[in-house]
Amino acid sequence: MNNLSTRDKKIIWHPFSQEKTVGLPLSIHSGKGAYLYDYEGKSYLDLISSWWVNLHGHAHPVIAEAIYKQALKLEHVIFSKITHEPAVLLAEKLQAILPSGLSRFFYSDNGSTAVESALKMAYQYWHNLGKARTKFVCFEGGYHGDTLGAMSVGKNSGYHDIFKPLLFDVITLPYPDTWIGDISIEEREQAAYQHIQEILTKNHQDIAALILEPLVQGASGMRICRPAFLNKIIKLVKSFGILIIFDEVMTGFGRTGTTFALDQLNSESVPDILCVAKGLTGGFLPLALTIASEKIYEAFLDDKLSKDFLHGHSYTANPLGCAAGIASLELLLSAETQQAIKNISQAHENGLKLIQNLSSVIKMRHLGTISAFTLPDNQIKLLITNLLEQGFFIRPLGSTVYILPPYCLTVDEFKAVYDALFKLIN
Repeated sequence: MNNLSTRDKKIIWHPFSQEKTVGLPLSIHSGKGAYLYDYEGKSYLDLISSWWVNLHGHAHPVIAEAIYKQALKLEHVIFSKITHEPAVLLAEKLQAILPSGLSRFFYSDNGSTAVESALKMAYQYWHNLGKARTKFVCFEGGYHGDTLGAMSVGKNSGYHDIFKPLLFDVITLPYPDTWIGDISIEEREQAAYQHIQEILTKNHQDIAALILEPLVQGASGMRICRPAFLNKIIKLVKSFGILIIFDEVMTGFGRTGTTFALDQLNSESVPDILCVAKGLTGGFLPLALTIASEKIYEAFLDDKLSKDFLHGHSYTANPLGCAAGIASLELLLSAETQQAIKNISQAHENGLKLIQNLSSVIKMRHLGTISAFTLPDNQIKLLITNLLEQGFFIRPLGSTVYILPPYCLTVDEFKAVYDALFKLIN
């Protein structure tokens, strides 16, 4: 292990790591394409896109050049009463591929702050209309970030239990997740729908918004939900006049097989507010957007400052991040990347067929560029260690092993991954 790991251990406090037991960190020197390289030159295939942010591969030259060129012109400027070309252009390019109802783009810097902005927008929307709708509804297992508001609507994800006394009350709805070969899903969906209908009938006058991760809950274990169920629930929620917030921080930018998860829902399921981050800059810089409908935006227009959305961040709409976002989006929409996304989906399908008969592998699921399955807890740590020794980097979510790679992963690399999984698990 490189000396950097020892130096790190003396001074750095890492996220989501029990510092007493985690051991020395892996020291990464550089990255290229789907690979990370340590200081000894050993390569590791990044199978989780470095926490789901990297779309096109590490150190992609097109995005790096866009950032370089922008840095020579304008690195940052306050975004209150000031604008700049990268911010406007990125919003215009996104608006062109989003449903027409989503038309107002509010910048922040990460997924949690995008969600926090959305919650405050929804709350203040009703306040500005003179109505007291102060509650939020969310799905069991949903995870929306680590700021206090985001934790509140994700309090049942299992990540925030210690902070529950600090969080505001929410109403939690059942989430009928499904998997390959699930024969009980229709029954569970019907039971969930009836329960949700009862909750909304009783509480709708107090509810500001429903927030959800469309199609797949990421942090709680890549739990997949069928589009038909979500369409039905969203229609029900909208019938009560409740706002809809989509948290596409993880699911956006091709992860589910379409540019956004909402593309797989019907046109009546378009949310009032959409949150995006992670893949927005292709993994280069922190940047996020909370995208609202014109209806939401207009509720904040008034002669009184008190009705303004008094919320912001020092690095809002950072020009370097916006330049990276423009370059990443152009790469994403290219024919080459769109074909790569299809190839990845097919590679997952083939790989899961290889391991489907292993007795310890259960609840296999697949959606777009995401594949996942569940293993017994006592196999997880050994699997991670052995895969790392072979040059494959994964980071399971509890008992869930998942693969969510950059779009540059090749068919041969996929085959090597699933061959290794088959041999190690077997």
